[in-house]
Amino acid sequence: MALVVATSVHAGFQVVVTFLVYPAFGGVPLDHWSRYHSDHSRRITGIVVLVYAGLVGASAWVMAAGPRNAGTVTAVAVSTLAVLTTAFVAAPAHGRLSPDRGERDLVRLIRADRVRLVAAVIAAGAAVAGLAV
Repeated sequence: MALVVATSVHAGFQVVVTFLVYPAFGGVPLDHWSRYHSDHSRRITGIVVLVYAGLVGASAWVMAAGPRNAGTVTAVAVSTLAVLTTAFVAAPAHGRLSPDRGERDLVRLIRADRVRLVAAVIAAGAAVAGLAV
């Protein structure tokens, strides 16, 4: 059940980021971008830490104590993909975004975000399926 809760919270968080937070970036005037992005990064970091700590903790618990079945293993695998995508693609791209919103890094960030969204939704579904076994 912990994995279902953690993956569901993560999926909900990711839906908000994908459909509300990131689209708002495009509406920020360039002369306000640095402060906006800095404020965004400061505010979201704590939430990301909480969501990902729950996700990593629940995943570790399931892998150590079970049940390990196709659903739970899939949930852990795609959750790991989301965490690694954040750590190695999205976070560095965020760090490089400049006042002109660096098109290349913005594209990278959006692509990483789509990977995380798909992974989060699959993980939540797989975790629920893992309960049914």
